[in-house]
Amino acid sequence: MTELETAGRPAPGGRTAAGIAYDDAGSGEPIALIHAGVADRRMWDPLVADLSGRHRLIRHDARGFGETLPPSGPWSHHTDFLSVLDEFLVGRTHVIGASMGAGIAVEAALARPGAVASLVLAGPGGALFGDAPAELRPIWAAEIDALDRGDLDAAVEVNLRAWVDGPLRAAGDVDPAVRAFVGRMQRDAFELPEWDPETAPEHELSPAAVGRLGELACPVLVLVGDGDQPAVRHAAERLAGAVARVRLVVWPGVGHLPSLERPAEFSALVREFLDAVAAGTFDGSPATAPASSGTAGR
Repeated sequence: MTELETAGRPAPGGRTAAGIAYDDAGSGEPIALIHAGVADRRMWDPLVADLSGRHRLIRHDARGFGETLPPSGPWSHHTDFLSVLDEFLVGRTHVIGASMGAGIAVEAALARPGAVASLVLAGPGGALFGDAPAELRPIWAAEIDALDRGDLDAAVEVNLRAWVDGPLRAAGDVDPAVRAFVGRMQRDAFELPEWDPETAPEHELSPAAVGRLGELACPVLVLVGDGDQPAVRHAAERLAGAVARVRLVVWPGVGHLPSLERPAEFSALVREFLDAVAAGTFDGSPATAPASSGTAGR
């Protein structure tokens, strides 16, 4: 069986004072990992296994995902993330974010620039969309409709079709182990108890991150698959055009979660980027995309 087929919920490294579940593995220069909105911190299992010998890997479950507890008052994703760093006494770290996690990473870098040494943004979404893209609204509406009917299987499938298969592939084109892994994480999120948004409202960064990308001064690596949603590819291009020290990498035949589709290549790309940042040689030049290894899930 593959690593993804055998992956289960990890024993929690712990919970912060605010109830945020985390894992803290490895040693060395820290890297913080922020998961996608169809996943939880388990999505980073392959990367942690590969990099924990040379880095300290800190990953958490965002509110509404995994083993993190509901908020008890006003909250935001980026302040939750920064509170994890504060509790671990981590003053500065590299940050890797996927999809929603990429938006959280950028918000954190804008809110506290000194805390973020570099950014790897894979399939950028969330706060990096700005206004809700029109093409994604039917996806979100179909999810809400399925949840309102109490049909979790249908709600999961909506997200697998949109975010794992993507607009260019059929379900049969995708690695079934990756599809099942993401489906398990998404269903777990749907089964968590909801909280009252009036007593625990969510706040995003203000002014919004999407209009402040030019403020990012750290080195930034943006990775997107050419089989991802057009709104995500547009967000990646927006980052590439606005950030001073940025490299945009486009992988062919890949959907929304490249770290799960091609974990070995993803780890190699991260190592190459971090080595260039450490050596002071990161110049934003393009990287060579990996050769296609067949169609795999997001």
